[in-house]
Amino acid sequence: MPHPSPREGSPDAPASPVHPHEIDEAHESTVPAPLPSERLVREAVARPRALVLALHGGTVRSTAPVTGRSASWHRMRAVQRDIAAGLADAGVATWLLRYSERGWNGDGAVVRADARAALAQVRAEHGDLPVVLLGHSMGARVAVHEADDPQVVGVVGLAPWWQPDDPVTALTGRHLRAAHGTGDHITSATMTAAYVERAGRLTASAAFTPMGPVGHYMLRRVPAWHAAALDGCLDVLRSADAV
Repeated sequence: MPHPSPREGSPDAPASPVHPHEIDEAHESTVPAPLPSERLVREAVARPRALVLALHGGTVRSTAPVTGRSASWHRMRAVQRDIAAGLADAGVATWLLRYSERGWNGDGAVVRADARAALAQVRAEHGDLPVVLLGHSMGARVAVHEADDPQVVGVVGLAPWWQPDDPVTALTGRHLRAAHGTGDHITSATMTAAYVERAGRLTASAAFTPMGPVGHYMLRRVPAWHAAALDGCLDVLRSADAV
């Protein structure tokens, strides 16, 4: 099906594919400054075996800061709260990152740097802990761009915003899981399935879960969405022998 054309200003609404951009550059050798405490919501466990870093959605273009009133952040916070106990049973902590700005803004430089800073903070606090990146919409796009971090063992995307020119090389040797509904008019389930197929040539494993005729914001079939998040993260960690 053709890619939807949502209103540019709507939450999580991507535009048509952005111009190709280079994202395979080496990660910066400098360690980012620690994130302020309000930028990370932690569901901690004692002596974690692994960690899930949750990445919320955003919008195409906006340099406005993400505040505690952000609907996209709150939706991912609900996911985090619901799956935290199931992850904790496996010895897995969860962190939710709040970006410093709302938009992808061409190449995702700022939100991707935020994700790198959060990963650096995992290292500072927990050492070489295996990490799964769990992203909704734009968060899933951030995740696949930053999946080549040495601690990342895989990505779970919920209603991802993945475009035909998004590269897959960062996923080499990692595990990829994605879930998407056919009623999504903001991002495209067809594009997600195509991305999973393309990435599957390089990943250790890749799988796509169809969610049926549900939309982008995960407000219908909520238990099924949260189960897809939990099961996807645990499946990635088990496939990577991390739990």
